[in-house]
Amino acid sequence: MSIPIEIITEDTQLERAGFYWRATNTVRALSCAPLEEDGFPNAFSTRLGGVSPMPQDALSLAGFDEDEAENIYENRRRFLKLFDGEWSLTACWQVHGSDVRVVKDRMDARETPGSPGESIYADALITNAPGILLGVKTADCVPVLLCDKRTGACAAIHAGWRGTLARIVSNTLESMREEYGTNASDVRAAIGPAAGACCYEVGHEVINAFRERFEDADELLTPTMREGHARIDIQRANRNQLIAAGVSPERIHLAPLCTMERTDLFFSYRREKKLHGRVGRLMSVIGRGQRLETGG
Repeated sequence: MSIPIEIITEDTQLERAGFYWRATNTVRALSCAPLEEDGFPNAFSTRLGGVSPMPQDALSLAGFDEDEAENIYENRRRFLKLFDGEWSLTACWQVHGSDVRVVKDRMDARETPGSPGESIYADALITNAPGILLGVKTADCVPVLLCDKRTGACAAIHAGWRGTLARIVSNTLESMREEYGTNASDVRAAIGPAAGACCYEVGHEVINAFRERFEDADELLTPTMREGHARIDIQRANRNQLIAAGVSPERIHLAPLCTMERTDLFFSYRREKKLHGRVGRLMSVIGRGQRLETGG
């Protein structure tokens, strides 16, 4: 049975970036309109409308070691009501690496029986099967969603600073090429809310690692008052990787929201772990629509 979706559009900056708010009951999420227009339903969750005590009524969609399983599954049930039709949600056990999981069909998307949460280690997922929502979990790291209308393939990527260093975005595009024949020039991308350059301070370990790996590292770093520290723009770093791999800048949509700044909307590990002792998890999802026609 189709569930009506209330669309909330209230921020012109988000609209210009290609995003809009959608909600059902008290659950609210951000969606990228151009990806949906290409036939790929998607959403970047918020903390609103759930049952987790983080600190209250929070929509935590993962983190079975920090919340009760029944809370997470109820939150996921509520979150999935944002989407018309029936979907199988699948994710992975994220390890801040560069491995990519290929999800072949709905059977492949099912959880391991008797094991709450995810059991396959990876930080990106790809599929071309309809009816599957690929999900990655974040609480400051960068979520990246990709779609290819020509082949019907899509991807969800978790890119923390370690994954960004490991070029997980580039690895994912290469996996899509190998599995489905995706050309980077056909890809459209959405980069979701994450710890932004306004707030995300790192130390010499991260600074030196980025300078060793990326020629444009200094463009991503803004020195702070603390010696040996700088604020880093991980969203931009992943956008640059997409462009270097062949994705057109006009086809990359970046949500202008920082999770560390907007803890009223999002979970932030850096802001909340010390304050509350535990942190909820956001989830960013994308799937191939049932009626998508490929080719061209």
